[in-house]
Amino acid sequence: MRATAVRRTALAASAAALALLAAACGGSESTDTDDAAKPGAKDDAKTAVKALTSAELEKVSLEQGDVAAHKITKTGPEDIAEAGDVVVDKKECEPIGHAFYGVKRGTPVGNAGRKAVSEPKKPTSASKDALAGALDATSSLVTLASYEGDGAAKSIAELRESAAKCATGGFTLTMKDSKQKVVKLTEEKVTGGEEAVAWTVLMGEADSLVPFKLVTLRQGGTVATVFAFNLSAFGGEAPDFDMPTEVVDAQVKKLG
Repeated sequence: MRATAVRRTALAASAAALALLAAACGGSESTDTDDAAKPGAKDDAKTAVKALTSAELEKVSLEQGDVAAHKITKTGPEDIAEAGDVVVDKKECEPIGHAFYGVKRGTPVGNAGRKAVSEPKKPTSASKDALAGALDATSSLVTLASYEGDGAAKSIAELRESAAKCATGGFTLTMKDSKQKVVKLTEEKVTGGEEAVAWTVLMGEADSLVPFKLVTLRQGGTVATVFAFNLSAFGGEAPDFDMPTEVVDAQVKKLG
């Protein structure tokens, strides 16, 4: 797989996203107790989750200075794919595949996006190692999406199920005539929000694999997704790189 095609995959990637909730219930103490005992009380609580608009999501999105040694910019139309632009050869792999490209899933009320690029290591000499250090920069696509009710929880559950079914065996993504082969998904440990899940994603062919990182977390009715790649990992032996924890932690902090 050509590096330029992979880069296009990563920059276009991202998937689902975030909503900050606020659910308020009124009434007397005895009424609340009676309502809680009713079979539909939990369902009513779910529908009380308030989704954020795109304008409100912008206020809790990352800004320059939120992540040390990172450049933060807003995403544009070229960074986020539409559902019709991405073709996944296996239906069960479609949710996880769409997450790479930032395709909207479900019916989010609002969306927002950012790109976060870490500063490369400063070269100390004119050696080959210095060049490798200069390429050691991680680019992350961060997307936020807000959902009413239990939409955010369903979004996370859908990704978990899709990843579990497609972790091995591979599947193919086609994005505007550019084909990418997903070889393997390995679940990683990650924390943040009320629930979070992450994977290392290997793309390419057996002799030229490239790792990517996918992190999805939920805070109330909010889903934040981070899809990252590192230029130094574009080698023939699939060298790995660290999870973009600084970006994830900063976004969690903004969500409150």
